[in-house]
Amino acid sequence: MRRPLRTGLTLMALATAIGSVMALSGVAEGFTESFRGVYESHRVDVVVSREGSADRLSSSLEESYVAQVTSVEGVAHAAGVLLETLSAEEQQVYGIPAMGMRTDSWLFTDYAMPGRKQIDVSATADERDGEAKHVGEVFLGENLAKRLDVSTGETLALFDEPYLVAGVFQSGSVWENGSMILPLSQLQQLTGRDGQITYINVLVNESIDASQVQSVVQRIQQVDAKLLPLATDEFVRSDTRMQLAGAMAWMTSTIALLVGAIGTLNTMMMSVLERTGEIGILRAIGWPAKRIAGVILCESVILALLASLIGGIGAALLLQLLATSDATGGMLQPTMAANVWLRGIVVGLGIGVLGASLPIWRASQMRPTDALRHHG
Repeated sequence: MRRPLRTGLTLMALATAIGSVMALSGVAEGFTESFRGVYESHRVDVVVSREGSADRLSSSLEESYVAQVTSVEGVAHAAGVLLETLSAEEQQVYGIPAMGMRTDSWLFTDYAMPGRKQIDVSATADERDGEAKHVGEVFLGENLAKRLDVSTGETLALFDEPYLVAGVFQSGSVWENGSMILPLSQLQQLTGRDGQITYINVLVNESIDASQVQSVVQRIQQVDAKLLPLATDEFVRSDTRMQLAGAMAWMTSTIALLVGAIGTLNTMMMSVLERTGEIGILRAIGWPAKRIAGVILCESVILALLASLIGGIGAALLLQLLATSDATGGMLQPTMAANVWLRGIVVGLGIGVLGASLPIWRASQMRPTDALRHHG
């Protein structure tokens, strides 16, 4: 590469393109892993939503289905969850995921919640020694509590009503640590969804191994045609939001990839044209076209590998900033897993080979006499 400035600019453009692919892939992977962690952190085996619902995370089931699912052979525990979004307007934090669940369910007790406080919602202020009356209680994930700057025992306003922060919980799910939990009846009343839930989390009996979970799924399905039970992994993989996140990542990356490919092609083509005379001399002293093609291809591949490394480092730094930003609120954990790095390297090599293809063809078509005449 005899033009360091042009080569450097091409390297930066290609690194930006590959870094965009890796960053967007990392966000999509992190989104999926955060979603999966909501269920895997509680060892959920089956998730039951409503059949035919376009968006399973906003589907609606009658709460009475929880008891029916619990009675199915092979089911150890079942807990209904109502999923909504709320806002803490005083703190100007909007779109907070809120989960409603029974506080006597196995799912609620699975959260680590030291120093939990309990209140008697029906008690008057005088009965609680002048303490301000709370209309209900709310439990905050540790990341959300930091974001709102509130702790156990303090008051949080929801829809201009005071709720006691009865506990701050820790979960194995990053997404849950950025969410809040309300008693199911309170969230139903608050959102006007009395008697409704979004989905049911199911634990199967310990005696049932992974290969037998499908039989439990079939028995749950027989309870009512409105129910759509899926093994947890299938529920996550088939969710529309997860598929859309991956598709959007690749669609957005395509433009950046085209820019990088065109830049690489331009650099390699100009390199061949500037070295026409040199290529003619090499051909004249006996270098075969394949050997010259190999030199051009190696230059392009080295450029692509350097761009992949630079782009990957840049993507990792950007994702780290994203993970700690207010935009994600501690709910999303972008990841730069091995498959993301592999994807970036494969894309980089693909661009390198594609960018070298036309220059290789141009060099292979040169006749030594024409090249030397051009050089002269």
